[in-house]
Amino acid sequence: ENRVIFAVGPFQGTGLPGDAKFCISTKSPLTETYANTMAGANWGPTFKRTGYDVLIVEGKADTPVYLWIHDEAAEIREARKFWGMDTYEVVEVLKEDVGERRASVLTIGPAGEKLVAMASVVADSHSFAGRCGVGAVIGAKNLKAVVVHGTKHPPVANPDRFEALRKESRQKTLTLGKGMRDYGTPDIEDYHSRGNIPIKYWAGDSFEEGAKNLGQPVYNEVLQGKAWPCLHCTVGCHRHIKVTEPEKYACEGVGPEYEAVALLGMTNLVSDLKAVAKANEYCNRLGIDVISAGATVGFAIECYERGLITKEDTNGMELRWGDGDLLIELVKQIGLREGFGAFFAEGNLEAARKIGKGTEEIVMQVRGLDFPGHDPRLSWSMAPNYATCTRGACHCKGLPGDVEFGLYTVPELGFPEKTEFFDAQGKTYLAVKCQDFSTLLNSLSLCMFMVNCGMTLTDILNSFNAITGLNWSIEQLIKVGERSFNLQRLINIRDGKGGEYDTLPKRVFEPATSGFRKGKTPPFDALMNEYYELRGWDKRTGIPKKEKLIELGISD
Repeated sequence: ENRVIFAVGPFQGTGLPGDAKFCISTKSPLTETYANTMAGANWGPTFKRTGYDVLIVEGKADTPVYLWIHDEAAEIREARKFWGMDTYEVVEVLKEDVGERRASVLTIGPAGEKLVAMASVVADSHSFAGRCGVGAVIGAKNLKAVVVHGTKHPPVANPDRFEALRKESRQKTLTLGKGMRDYGTPDIEDYHSRGNIPIKYWAGDSFEEGAKNLGQPVYNEVLQGKAWPCLHCTVGCHRHIKVTEPEKYACEGVGPEYEAVALLGMTNLVSDLKAVAKANEYCNRLGIDVISAGATVGFAIECYERGLITKEDTNGMELRWGDGDLLIELVKQIGLREGFGAFFAEGNLEAARKIGKGTEEIVMQVRGLDFPGHDPRLSWSMAPNYATCTRGACHCKGLPGDVEFGLYTVPELGFPEKTEFFDAQGKTYLAVKCQDFSTLLNSLSLCMFMVNCGMTLTDILNSFNAITGLNWSIEQLIKVGERSFNLQRLINIRDGKGGEYDTLPKRVFEPATSGFRKGKTPPFDALMNEYYELRGWDKRTGIPKKEKLIELGISD
């Protein structure tokens, strides 16, 4: 019954920097409402070149299968011999099975097969559609992978104009993306100094040892990190790493990005970068979200420390902060749905309900989705952003906090420069506009890091118009994001996950006792009142008002 929708937009296959992205949408086993997750590598442009824009999968195969899609042809193929393989090893054997080395492979791992609610989907063993447990939905359909290869060229209405714009965007992002190309995303020193990283499952204020050992430039030196770009990408945020010793941490492939370093390492007070890299590899190979996996380990340790669970529950394991080997073992158990880790297979909120004793109040989540590594106690725009995000606590559905850090601006939407921390003025407007903007980027399937590296909303609009032959304005384009966000909100309401879920965990309102954000918490009620007003939603129920829906063209 639960459909899984794989989709690309107008940019895929055109060579525009950032066009490697694609979207997967369904209903999440973690949040029981709207889910959307994105990945890159080669799959999006390759799928577009098969002649399709959308793939919808529904029902369930009697036995494991995979899909082979090529130049407007689609085959359902037997996959029993591939069931149980991890997301790295299955890529090459599936390419051999279809007889096409240039094929792109999107697959689930053992976690998806075992219906672990935080299961991810992996593109070419390189990029990860991690959030919302979409891999579990695909696994429930007995679908192991979608393999694609195409030779078609997507139509472009004004090819000369687009080619000039493509070259301009390529040069701009190549120049401004050098820092990310050299160091990737795990450059955590500034975040740590401002108190923006989850430490000790959001209960700590500082972890100097972790900040020193887990970030750049140590990262590249210890893990031999090198840029590993997605198709057509000028930035190359992913890292290819290699660890040879100690043997227990040996790994090679895509390395931990910021969210993995933050949630696997800093959250659990693990400062050994090689241990974090090994835990990250298990997440990747087994196919589980690094954010929820790291959060689960932290939540489990806190429950153990408080006496809410005991050694009898953990099968004799002692859960300790700062234990890299424990981190690896728990990640492995969660992904394989084995041992103590199986207790968390339905997600942290469900585990808390089983533990009882008020444990639900500890879980750092919104609508059942674990917090990513960005603190709303520092960036107050993130408070209404997390509370209202349609897929649960999320940094990809609007990252206004990075505007507060000065990492990007969008002058066309009214925020041309960095904003100040701990000043509520304009933070709700920032949250609303960033949500609409990021939802637009999801609809277009364009990587957000292109914006961080210099691509403007005007650049995006010009490329969109050149490809489609339309003559849209900025207002028309951003309206797509607003309309889509409101439609998602209506889905939340339909699923019983509306205004009553626009809340944040109690810990968000516990101020730091030291450091940059000492004594600070967001003025949440005031921010939310302003948010509903700006959105055109009823302040009592959180439901979009009729006149807002009519304005957006979704009155039916």
